[in-house]
This record gives sequence, structure tokens and C-alpha cells, in this order.
Amino acid sequence: MESRTQARRARRARARRMLAIAVAGAVTAVLALGYIVADIADVVPGPLTLKPVQYRSVPSAMSSVPSSTLVGKADSARAVDAAAAKRLIDDFAAADGVGDDVSVAISGADGKPVAQLNADTVREPASTLKTATMLAASETLDMGDTLATSAYLDRSEATSDDTATDDAAAADGTDSAGVPTLTLTGEGDMLLGEGASDPNHVNGRAGLDTLAERTAKALAQRSITSVRLVYDDSLFGDERYPANIDENNGDYLYYTGVSSMAIDGGRQWADGRPADPDVFSAYPPLSQHTAQDVASVFAQRLAAHGITVDGEVSAGKMPSGISPLASVESATLGEIMAFTLRHSDNTLAEEFGRLTAIAQGADNSPEGAVKAVKAELERLGVDTTGLTMADCSGLSPGSRVSVLTLLDVQAHNLTASGGAAAAEGLSIPGLVGTAANRAVSPDTAGQIRVKTGSLGTVTSMVGNVSRTDGGVLAFAVIVNNPKDMAAARSAIDSFVDALARL
Repeated sequence: MESRTQARRARRARARRMLAIAVAGAVTAVLALGYIVADIADVVPGPLTLKPVQYRSVPSAMSSVPSSTLVGKADSARAVDAAAAKRLIDDFAAADGVGDDVSVAISGADGKPVAQLNADTVREPASTLKTATMLAASETLDMGDTLATSAYLDRSEATSDDTATDDAAAADGTDSAGVPTLTLTGEGDMLLGEGASDPNHVNGRAGLDTLAERTAKALAQRSITSVRLVYDDSLFGDERYPANIDENNGDYLYYTGVSSMAIDGGRQWADGRPADPDVFSAYPPLSQHTAQDVASVFAQRLAAHGITVDGEVSAGKMPSGISPLASVESATLGEIMAFTLRHSDNTLAEEFGRLTAIAQGADNSPEGAVKAVKAELERLGVDTTGLTMADCSGLSPGSRVSVLTLLDVQAHNLTASGGAAAAEGLSIPGLVGTAANRAVSPDTAGQIRVKTGSLGTVTSMVGNVSRTDGGVLAFAVIVNNPKDMAAARSAIDSFVDALARL
């Protein structure tokens, strides 16, 4: 009897289990079906939908437009109305604030003046002198060249009297203590970046983090994890500062000595660097030990990539006859020249003069640089009568030049293919460079390319103009000791703007 009761209980338990399973399966099926329906209706996330597939639309490739349909060939032979040009000069000279120490000249593309005032008088040019340096440099140097910054592994420190252990260490580039020496040096790139190399900007095109990463990889391949770091900044010798430049370089805002390497030209941004490293108008203090700064940052970047730098970073000399372990390359010299002109960078202008002197085999000094620039100008046939260059930038007191010389430089930029780099970097009033805040009319915007100049008692401007009715012209204007600096600057803006309508 008891066994039959137990059997009935077992059958009822099995039936309840089967019912529970059936109910659970049904509920699951209903939930699954409900989710599928909700997915199809896009009520819940999932792969199912009733919406039509959206295909990405890719536009057809655009066809190129011949440049002649956008910008015609400049008519360099189109004459400038000499009488109208003379009236412009007379109006400018009579404008409020200009004063008496003024020289002006206007020419056609050939550089021959069609109207002038005191054109033979030499005056202090301020930064317009940079145009002479840039023309000489662009005609001497290969504007497609770049400047390398490199790390070298020294393999020559062990001597023949060392032990076998030291000999083996020397084979790996180690010193007698078993630590290799890494030497950092450069060819003059003073626009290095601290981070990765930036292909989209001139300032920072070559990055120290990229150099450190490449160096660390090369060292790891040699099983080297620790180095002693030195830097070689001997490229420009001991003379880095033109005479008396400190008189116009208060708080080191406008010049630091030319160097084999620098980060962002040595600029020390108190509130962080500009978002666009190629565009800024402020003048922060400049470091006066730029190569040391580079080496310190490089040491930090090496550490971030697993290489220990033993001891203090120090100055040294790169051994001869060894190849770089790793390198990064600057922007082209042409791009750096444009950056120099648009920012009126005095240090880079001086460096272009020094590179010109080195290329000519002249004395590697500030004096050698100005001699090399002047020699190249004379080779090109530029009238250098009365030209005195205290430096290559116009910052040092004592430079003197006539507007005829500056006008001749502009004519070469308009006609000589080698001078293109010196012309392409000029500022455009109202748009880019040091002339971005200079006045320009809507109908002449984009037609004027200039180099500005400004010192305590100087305001000046040189450049070339695409005339509204066709043809081109060049101009140069220097005002020394104006009665009112702001008024004189405004008068120059009005004068230059009107040139486009000649």
C-alpha cells in the first residue's frame, strides 16, 4: 500500500516538473517573439529592422581646373601711371603724423622707379631689411632642403688598453663604465616640437618624441637600456648675437642666439602654446639656452620610451665619422622662410644669414653673415649703394638702407625664379602674418603682399601688388622719427591700399 502511494506521489511530481518546463518554455518563446517584434520595430536595440538600408553616398571625383582659368599670368609689362603714383606719394608725405624723415618709391615689375621721394636717402629699415636677407638666402640655399636633428651613438670611447670586458662594451657603444654615450645635435632646426612630428605644420614638423621613439627602438635592437646624453651645439660657433642687438631686445622678447636646435624658436608661453603653432601674434620671452632645453626634453622623452639617461645632460662634441642612430627632419627651408617673414622672426632671419655664409664658405659669424648677404645681393645686381647691415634681421640699431635697394629686392622676387621663396612668405594685409591687423579695403583684399617693419622710431613697409586693372608693381616706404607713430602707420596702410588701384 505504501509503495503505491509513493509511486502516485512520484508521478504527480514528474507531472508538475513537466508542466513547469512547458510553461517556462512557452514564456521564453513569447518573450523571444516579443523581443524580435520589438527589434524589428526598432523599439529595442538589435540587428533586425524594417527601415531601408542607408548606403553612404560618395561624391564623384572632382575634375582639376587649369590654373589659367583662376589666375591669369601677371602682365609685368603693364605700365604704372607715373603721375597718379606721384600724387599718391605726395598725399602720403603730407598726411598727419608722417613727419619729414620719409622715403618712398614705386616701380613696375622691373624695379625701375616711376615715382619716388627721397629715394636715395638711407634710413633705418627695421624688419623690412629681412627681405634682403631672404632674397640672398633663397638664391644661395636649396629651398627644398630640410634640417635634420639627430642622435648619434658613440662607439669610440674604449681604448686599446681596456680589458676584454671593456672591448666588448665598446663594441656596443659603451664607455668604460658600461654606459653608452648618446650625442644629440642638429643642423639648425629651431622649430622643433616637443611631441610627435607634425606633418601639418611648419613649427613642430620634427618632433622630439618621434626622435626619442626612433632612438629608443634602435637602442633596444642593440640591447641598450641606459645611456649618457650629451648635446653638441657647435654649429654656429661662439658668436650668436650681433653687436648691440640687446638694445632692442628688452626682456629677450625679440631675439635669442642662433642655435643648432630649439623648441618653438625658444618661445616660453606662460599660458600654454597657441592651438595652431604656425599662427600667433604675441611675443613671449625667449629662452637663451635653447639647445640645452632641447636636450632636457629629449632626455624626458627617452625615459618615456624605456631608456634611462644616467647622470646630468651636458654639452659635448659629436665624434666624427659616425652615422646617426635616428633623425627627424624639419619643414623645407622654403616653408621656414615663409614662417620667418610672416612672424618677422629675428632669430630665424639671422640664421638664414648664417646658413648663407656657411654655404658661401664665408666667416661663420654675425659679421660674416651680413657680408655674405650683401655679396649675394651684389651678385644678383641689386643696388646696394649706402647699404649698412648691422645684422640680418633689422633688429640691431645701426642698419641703413635706401628704398631703392628694397625696391630692387622686390623686383627680383617678382621676376627671379630662385627668389620665389622670399616672395611667397610675405604677409597679406588683413589676412596673415604681421600685416594681419593692417587696414585693407574689400576690393583690394588679397592683392597686396608685404613685409612690415617697426621699431621705436621706425615704421616701414615693402612689398608687391597685383593691381586691380591688371599688372603688378613694387613699393617701399620708410618713415623714421614720425611725429605720430599710430598716424604714420595708418597713413602707410592707406597709401599701400591705394597702390592696388593704380
